[in-house]
Amino acid sequence: MTIVKESAPHIRRKASVNRMMIDVLIALAPTLIFSFVVYPLNTLITYLLSLAIMIGAEFVFVGLKNMMPKTDEKHTFKEKFLFAYKGHYDLTNVITPAITAVIYTLIMPAGAPVYAVIIGAIVGITFGKLVFGGLGSNIFNPAAVGMLFAKLCFGSQYKPYVDTWYYTVPDVAAGATPLGLINDGALTNIYQYPLFDLFFGRIPGTLGEVYKITILLGLIYLLVRRSADFRIVVSYLGTFTFLIFVAGLSVYGLDQSVNPFYFTLYSLLSGGVLFGATFMLTDPVTSPINSPSRIIYGMVAAIATVFIRLFAALPEGVGFSILIANMVACVLDHYEWSNPRYTWKKFLAMGLLIVIPTLITFLAITYGGMVHVG
Repeated sequence: MTIVKESAPHIRRKASVNRMMIDVLIALAPTLIFSFVVYPLNTLITYLLSLAIMIGAEFVFVGLKNMMPKTDEKHTFKEKFLFAYKGHYDLTNVITPAITAVIYTLIMPAGAPVYAVIIGAIVGITFGKLVFGGLGSNIFNPAAVGMLFAKLCFGSQYKPYVDTWYYTVPDVAAGATPLGLINDGALTNIYQYPLFDLFFGRIPGTLGEVYKITILLGLIYLLVRRSADFRIVVSYLGTFTFLIFVAGLSVYGLDQSVNPFYFTLYSLLSGGVLFGATFMLTDPVTSPINSPSRIIYGMVAAIATVFIRLFAALPEGVGFSILIANMVACVLDHYEWSNPRYTWKKFLAMGLLIVIPTLITFLAITYGGMVHVG
């Protein structure tokens, strides 16, 4: 038997990497177009800057990685250029950073200053991808790395609310995002954002995460084309929905004015849960290889999202949970226990990933005072 070493993504069907990447771009297109309609100038600036920086960084990286070794013989610039790029730089090196640029644009808020966009894009593509060796070698989602770096460094300088013709922020919310109301404990105010508005993106948020209908269209397309693994999507959304419903029931025990079903739908349609499940967690480079591992991977990301949203200082947990899951993916792919078979140990791990977080959520809310109501 011959063992062949390959870089991710590991595709097990008759399809090229380029075709799969183009599918992702097509799936992203409705959300990107709608963000242009709602935030034309903000989206245009963020997208063009991100695209130029990330494609440029990829181009420079390939050139540096494949530089002609120094010898006594002199070579022209053309010879050095051809040596570095011929056979090493192709359409894939353009499409992949373009996808990262689109995702990074859509998860950035409209009120982010230009310098935050630039620095986040540089950090995301450089430290989220290129330092690991480039395409197929990175363990973290570059877009998430860039967005979180910019948010942690410059978040206090973001404009909390950007005027748009598409929606109006309720006065009682005082410009707060839907997740801000949950994180601040103002659960009785969540009804100021109707589910209809949450679904159609008539709320403050990022440039693209809020448009659920276009995200769902992209998800359907990716699943039909098999460019996204349904196991990751189902395990993430299923675990998230279940744990949030448990949280809603626990909150209902403290305050009967909070409907657990509304609370669950509200949480599911708020923030970047659907966007992250569709376009970020399903990244074939940073997700595990085998089917059972991908289910566990999605469950870990969902647990991290719920815990950060409910119990941490920040209202949104999708970005951080994706990076946490990316780190866990390396462990799940370890050769000693990574295999495509569904063993009793795998089922036991999945069961524990449901039971233990459920108990923690219930006890923390009911007896720990981790969520303040009213």
